[in-house]
Amino acid sequence: MKQKTVGELIREARNAAGMTQAQLAEKIDDLSVSDLGKAERNEKNLSKEQLKSIAKATGVTQKSLLEAPSGVAASGKKTESGKGNGSSSANALQLTRTEIKLVELYRAADSDTRKAAIALLKNEKTQTQDILGSILGNTIIMDAVSGFLSKE
Repeated sequence: MKQKTVGELIREARNAAGMTQAQLAEKIDDLSVSDLGKAERNEKNLSKEQLKSIAKATGVTQKSLLEAPSGVAASGKKTESGKGNGSSSANALQLTRTEIKLVELYRAADSDTRKAAIALLKNEKTQTQDILGSILGNTIIMDAVSGFLSKE
């Protein structure tokens, strides 16, 4: 199976995030629309910082972009893609808009909020559920509240 180049992964991630080249380039420091287009066509290598910013803006993992073969030789000419390191990280993770929003919120949150979010997603008993349980004291109501909180 042919391993995707970083340019192909950037294009896929941008399209999955519903962005144009101009919209994505605007979010990345020191990246023009022209340079983004060249990177997607494997005609230009981007810096690690630019790749990390692209990953953050599009909701894909940084690792998927940083470890993908560039497809650009030192001379700036295209190379045959598919001659990478065999890493499975070449397939960009596709996220929905809701998942991208969750990732953005998670990254912006402090440590305690992140821990609470993970506990909630794992359906672990949270401090909020404990407080409501002691106030309400009814397991039927608590089960309903727990179900509601785990859906938020």
